[in-house]
Amino acid sequence: MPGSGREILSIGLRTAPLRDVYHSLLTTTWAQFFALVLVVYLGANLLFACGYLAIGDGIEEARPGSFTDAFFFSVQTMATIGYGKMAPRGIWANLLVTLEALVGLLGLALVTGLVFAKFSRPTARVIFSRNAVIARFDGVPSLLVRMANERGNQIAEAQAHLVLLRSERTPEGEEVRRVHDLRLRRSQSAFFAFTWLVVHPITPESPLFGETAESLRAKDVDLVASMTGLDETLSQSVHARHAWRPDQILWGQRFADVLVTLEDGRRAIDYRRFHDVEPDGGG
Repeated sequence: MPGSGREILSIGLRTAPLRDVYHSLLTTTWAQFFALVLVVYLGANLLFACGYLAIGDGIEEARPGSFTDAFFFSVQTMATIGYGKMAPRGIWANLLVTLEALVGLLGLALVTGLVFAKFSRPTARVIFSRNAVIARFDGVPSLLVRMANERGNQIAEAQAHLVLLRSERTPEGEEVRRVHDLRLRRSQSAFFAFTWLVVHPITPESPLFGETAESLRAKDVDLVASMTGLDETLSQSVHARHAWRPDQILWGQRFADVLVTLEDGRRAIDYRRFHDVEPDGGG
């Protein structure tokens, strides 16, 4: 997933592909979902068409041995269309039609439920800055990341969370991966409609105090930001997450100002400069 951090491989877990198939179908892209539905739909009709051909003379008005007629008869049966041109003949053909009609009804119900669930699943369209920066903010060296709400709606009771993951060595000499919560100047917002500059002051109490670009790379640091809130349109919780590697943390840089004044005096946000940075002149 983009912005979710590095890929972690799981070794030794029991594989159960069908156990999480519902979750996988909900999280897959629309293109992948409809491609899978098409493949399953065509595959099922091909399978039933072969069954009708195996029966022999099981379809009235069908050309003997015609796979095309058997396939399209299967399509009509699975979709419960029934044009009346072709019909099953004999007990075995009727039993196969009964089974296919059941498969078609169940398949339609499942696909309808999945499509509705995917449409109704709340998602946040939040963009994060490509880089995090370390610059002076209100006279204090600070770590800054920027995020924006791409939708026109508001996210109420928004909360931002910033954590630092780094490799550390315990007094016993064991190397561990520790998570440090970074204190923010403002971690909550009554509403999140446009942009939000997330600021972590690098004070002596900060896990980043005394760190350098080289030490962050040596400690294999990951910086992860998350945002949660309530979508006012859907009245449901939404969340977003992004991660930065050490080479994406820029020192001595600050974000370019995205707030501009138009010729008519109105204020606007220029999202074309959202990811832009410039040298920090704060000393």
